[in-house]
Amino acid sequence: MPVHSFENPVTTLKNVLFIMCDQLRWDYLSCYGHPYLRTPNIDWLATQGVRFDRAYVQSPICGPSRMSTYTGRYVISHGSSWNGFPLRVGELTLGDHLRPLGVDTVLIGKTHMRADTEGMARYGIEPGTIIGARLAECGFDVFERHEGLHPDQSNHAPPRYNDYLKNKGYDDPNPWNTRANGVVPKAGETGEGWFLKYSDRPANIAEQDSETPYLTRRFMEFVDSRTDDTPWLCHLSFIKPHWPYIVPAPYHDMHGPDTWLAPVRSEAERRDPHPVYQAFMHARVSRAFCRDEVRAAVMPAYMGLIKQIDDQMGLLWQFLRDRGLMDNTMIVFTSDHGDYLGDHWLGEKELFHDPSVKVPLIICDPRTEADAARGTVSNALVEAIDLVPTFVSAFGAEPAPNRLEGHSLAPLLHGRVPGHWRQVAISEYDYAATPAREILGTGPACSRAIMAVDARWKYIFFEQFRAMLFDLENDPDELVDLGADPAYSDVCDVMRGHVFEWARRQRQRITTPDSQILAASEKRTALGQGILIGFWSEEELDEL
Repeated sequence: MPVHSFENPVTTLKNVLFIMCDQLRWDYLSCYGHPYLRTPNIDWLATQGVRFDRAYVQSPICGPSRMSTYTGRYVISHGSSWNGFPLRVGELTLGDHLRPLGVDTVLIGKTHMRADTEGMARYGIEPGTIIGARLAECGFDVFERHEGLHPDQSNHAPPRYNDYLKNKGYDDPNPWNTRANGVVPKAGETGEGWFLKYSDRPANIAEQDSETPYLTRRFMEFVDSRTDDTPWLCHLSFIKPHWPYIVPAPYHDMHGPDTWLAPVRSEAERRDPHPVYQAFMHARVSRAFCRDEVRAAVMPAYMGLIKQIDDQMGLLWQFLRDRGLMDNTMIVFTSDHGDYLGDHWLGEKELFHDPSVKVPLIICDPRTEADAARGTVSNALVEAIDLVPTFVSAFGAEPAPNRLEGHSLAPLLHGRVPGHWRQVAISEYDYAATPAREILGTGPACSRAIMAVDARWKYIFFEQFRAMLFDLENDPDELVDLGADPAYSDVCDVMRGHVFEWARRQRQRITTPDSQILAASEKRTALGQGILIGFWSEEELDEL
């Protein structure tokens, strides 16, 4: 275990830097075991904190995963179950929990949140007010929101990043699309990074002007712009390594074929597969990533984007040291989901194999009480919804269990094993808005899947279809679906019980905690309000 490397050990936390990448696989960092992709700066963070080996997001796609992370609640609870589905007015987010504690809660980068404008209008909330702006921005005060995904036909407002690029001399109508996420076209080409064939060519932009360095500098500008000593949580949310898979030189060709991991898949997976799994194998992106030339183009770009992120983390750590912030700032590094990259004959994310639903999670707590766990690896089942209660407890408050469904990771960060930690982690997926639903012919209400994973088994419940089951102990690559095997019906029964127990939990009584109910005895409630129900006579009052 490394010695505490902070210059001035502290017992009280001042700030939190909450870093999230987009579509970063858990196993594409060297501290998580990638044999060729070197990420020394992220690895250093792991030596100073806790690396969680079994961290799962609550949905394997951007929007619902992030809404769960920002609310501390499962998708079934907050209801934003697909990209672009609004987060309803009234859902408390990270800022709602931290601002009462005197903590500024700031965004730099992506949230993938869509505001509930209908709900805001119904309650007469104007978007231009402070409350309206926070409701529209997932509870954050925005230093800079940058969502990416701005092709020419986008309905989004142009990002501020485009103004930056134009001021730097990139005078294209949409330099995000044609420069940062495009290549120099040759005759007959568009050069747009949406086409996978361009992925192995360098972006048409100087490296320092690309999105990852730009957002890193914006964080530095945020820190240097602070005029008071108010504690802050800054959510630095990077766009990459999410597609378009385009990266500037010199990162585009750093990783040759001898560094690409072979896709984890077997021909047996394509013989009589689960119907939902089969439908996703038919998706265009899945069929593309089954082709060798597609992987050959994408792999160096994907790895290069991660290498660029790691280099920027090195600059970021030095900046924090130079500003005297490394000693009192908790740093969290994670992702919103992974990327199949051809594993299991799939592209994108969306299902529940580990390349999609399992994410890197590294937390460095600078306080001296975290020294006992510094540089360790935790195998506890962790969910992304644990981050909000972790931040609340880090700033000295007690997380409200009636509002937050996750658990504070503080005990694990400080080397203590909680007596009653979760035995099962849950993730959800609503595929109603996908072509898979059309292939399957299911209705929107029935196009739903729920994953439950414990120490050994991963079980996936589907409406209208049989379950999938993987034995992670004997089949860690998840190549053999045991869900249809009668020999494992007892295991399926147990895991289905976990899903149904989770689904039956009380999750909407958020205004009244259990502690308040337990404290209000029948006698105090009835007599205190002068309301007497079921009493025969005055004498019965004396018997209480």
